[in-house]
Amino acid sequence: MVDFHHLPVLPHASIDALNIRPDSIYVDGTLGGGGHSALIMAQLGNGKLYGIDRDPQALAAATARVPGLIPIHGNFHDMDKLLHEQGIHKVDGVLLDLGVSSFQLDTPERGFSYRFDGPLDMRMNPTQGESAADLVNHATPAELTKILYQYGEERFTPRIVRAIINQRAAHPITTTQQLVEIIKSTVPAKALHGQHPAMRTFMALRIAVNDELAPLQNALTDIIALLNPGGRLAVITFHSLEDRIVKQLFRTMARPCTCPRDIPYCACGKVPQLREITRRPILPSQDELTANNRAHSAKLRIAEKI
Repeated sequence: MVDFHHLPVLPHASIDALNIRPDSIYVDGTLGGGGHSALIMAQLGNGKLYGIDRDPQALAAATARVPGLIPIHGNFHDMDKLLHEQGIHKVDGVLLDLGVSSFQLDTPERGFSYRFDGPLDMRMNPTQGESAADLVNHATPAELTKILYQYGEERFTPRIVRAIINQRAAHPITTTQQLVEIIKSTVPAKALHGQHPAMRTFMALRIAVNDELAPLQNALTDIIALLNPGGRLAVITFHSLEDRIVKQLFRTMARPCTCPRDIPYCACGKVPQLREITRRPILPSQDELTANNRAHSAKLRIAEKI
């Protein structure tokens, strides 16, 4: 039986999605610990696999785990530029896993997890930008409210923001467990239905700290331009806003006609660039959900370049 604790989310579906040919070029745009890349590399012959990650620690760990992988330090939002610097202008498949990697979640000092105590950081690249602690301690109440509502869809946002503001007025909030205790003190346990009270707040802060949503549509458009005809783009999302961006872009590029529906022919001349392989997203099996808690809320969408 497959041990999902040692494999990435949706391992078989995501690799099958790429329709791998042994002599072709593929990109794991969110390398993480290298779980997906190891599975891709197992199917390659004399092809190439490039792995991109903005986290230097994850990049080093995955490179050691996956012999033959060509590592690139950077953000998949800049994939076209990063690959052009490597002399690569077209590829045959790209995989994106938009969740936090197990490597990051299981490293307390990175500050991604509400399960461990550590510095409240959450930066994918710990050498750049503001940390979650910077945000929590210095953002205005309105800014915090917008982040928690928009990115976390947290219905207890007013209570949580009020508690954060009160706490930081007395002492800076610098660790994950400080923030967890603040949230626990404000969110009624009976309303959680088994969900950790800090889950949505931590997700919202992580998205804001790493600017994960704003550049996503443009990044996906650029990646699609990199694909050879017949090349595949597979995207795993864990958030409704991410999934909506992916779904709408795939639909628009698969059916780009903007003519009114009541005219009998297309006059705009826009032609499809993609074929949607998945009209509905692929979800984890019950076996995977039972074995791997991190698979919950994962959705896989696949498109093929025409």
